[in-house]
Amino acid sequence: MSFPLALVFLAVVFATSVLSGVFGMAGGLILLGFLLAWLPAASAIAVHGVIQLSANGARAWLSRRFIAWPIVARIALGTAASALCLAFLDYHPSETGVLIMLGLMPVLVWIPRRWFHLDVTRPWHAFFCGVVSGGLTIAVGVSGPTIDIGFIRSRLDRRMVVASKALVQVVAHSLKIVFYWRAAMALGPQEWGWVLLGIPVAFLGTRSGNRVLNRLSDGGFRTWTRWIVTVVGGYYLARGLIGAM
Repeated sequence: MSFPLALVFLAVVFATSVLSGVFGMAGGLILLGFLLAWLPAASAIAVHGVIQLSANGARAWLSRRFIAWPIVARIALGTAASALCLAFLDYHPSETGVLIMLGLMPVLVWIPRRWFHLDVTRPWHAFFCGVVSGGLTIAVGVSGPTIDIGFIRSRLDRRMVVASKALVQVVAHSLKIVFYWRAAMALGPQEWGWVLLGIPVAFLGTRSGNRVLNRLSDGGFRTWTRWIVTVVGGYYLARGLIGAM
């Protein structure tokens, strides 16, 4: 990795961590898109897992008093089930497939509640969200909009949503790193040096975003979340379809 590219990488890590610190998502989508332009799909997902693990870990710690522990436990069980299934199938990602899936995900946050209603405060709904979001985290690298279906339509306030999602993502990204361990080891020591430097940068970005979160209303939080992931998803869908041609 050249020095200019490394500086851009660190800047992207900081900016996306701020975004995730505010909305609990979106930042991961943008970061993965940047990594896919630089690395093979499996390696990009592994590096994304390392950065997002640190960012989500910081977010979970900073908001730990708002974590809904029973909900997190049920979602984590679903995530583990998906990880085992994908490992059994010996799944390998492709860049085009990942981009198309990233582009389609935001459609889910616009589905009317009467069509598809999930509420993570209900035990089986939480488990199902874990199965879907866990599978997508490993298969395409992120799952934010899918897990949002269960969180954004619950009666949890914005701080509980962000804190609980952060801990769920810590579990999911940890499993993702294990799943793509071989692809991660294909990177050289110089690349990993910059990736590790990105960990404290992600923490600083998350801390900055957490301060902004406290100033948002619950209504503004939900509205901005939907529009941001929709715009980002539209870009990835176009990029994936162009790559498939």
